[in-house]
Amino acid sequence: MIAPAMTHALAGWLDHCRALNGAAPNTIKAYQADVLGFLAFMGGHHGGQQGLGPLSQISVSDMRSWMASERGRGVGARSLARQLSAVKTFYRWLAEREDFEPTAVLSTRSPKFTKKLPRPLAEDAAAAMIDTVEMQATQGWIAARDAAVVTLLYGCGLRISEALSLTGADIPLPATLRITGKGGKERVVPVIDAARDAVASYLRLCPHPLDTSAPLFRGARGGALNPRLVQKVMEKSRMQLGLPATATPHAMRHSFATHLLTAGGDLRAIQELLGHASLSTTQAYTAVDTAHLMEVYNRTHPKA
Repeated sequence: MIAPAMTHALAGWLDHCRALNGAAPNTIKAYQADVLGFLAFMGGHHGGQQGLGPLSQISVSDMRSWMASERGRGVGARSLARQLSAVKTFYRWLAEREDFEPTAVLSTRSPKFTKKLPRPLAEDAAAAMIDTVEMQATQGWIAARDAAVVTLLYGCGLRISEALSLTGADIPLPATLRITGKGGKERVVPVIDAARDAVASYLRLCPHPLDTSAPLFRGARGGALNPRLVQKVMEKSRMQLGLPATATPHAMRHSFATHLLTAGGDLRAIQELLGHASLSTTQAYTAVDTAHLMEVYNRTHPKA
């Protein structure tokens, strides 16, 4: 059970995250679910409404009980680490405003987990994915649309949400696009000729009128294209190509970064192109590249 005062406090923290931290809607939704779950557990754990008084008295033992309960429900280490991060951020914010000691919560160690490396496609597989996606639709303009979206993901390193946020105001595609990514972070992305040509081909066939405020990529009935449709057409294509389940729209973005790095791209520049706030996020691609180099080494070195 959660006291009304805590519900109000949570709403205030979420507003803070939106306004000052620029958190995306999906992030806000995840934060809310994570903290509500934590507060609900503590309410049941202590046998009463979880207001400010009990929250300020949470112990290390309480935190261990919550984490054990989550693991018992089947929550993985990675997901639990994310939940704990949200709880700590909320707790720190609340403690500053209500003047209580948050050490028991903030000192709780995150569970260890192995970071998943990005799973890029090989260069020929990325190209084959674009070609195969275009063959899935029975209507020419939808085929051209799907190919254009996937080409943008791979050719410009866009997230699917970023590609689908383009509007008529972005047409014709310029030499560079100004993209607003996660957390409202802006970046400038060069647009390769292949992406510009793919979008132009789609526009020549698209039956729906396009004004400056309308979404660039449209569904069959003219509304904004649902990202799930892009995911589904890639699912069909990867099965035809014999590619693993990791060949998703986001994998095209990973492929963009990895192939740039393999070709000698600068890590800092790739960080800017991807819109990563931290270089450490981009550095995951160096591990991918190193893994590839070691595979080649072990396969081809005469002493191997």
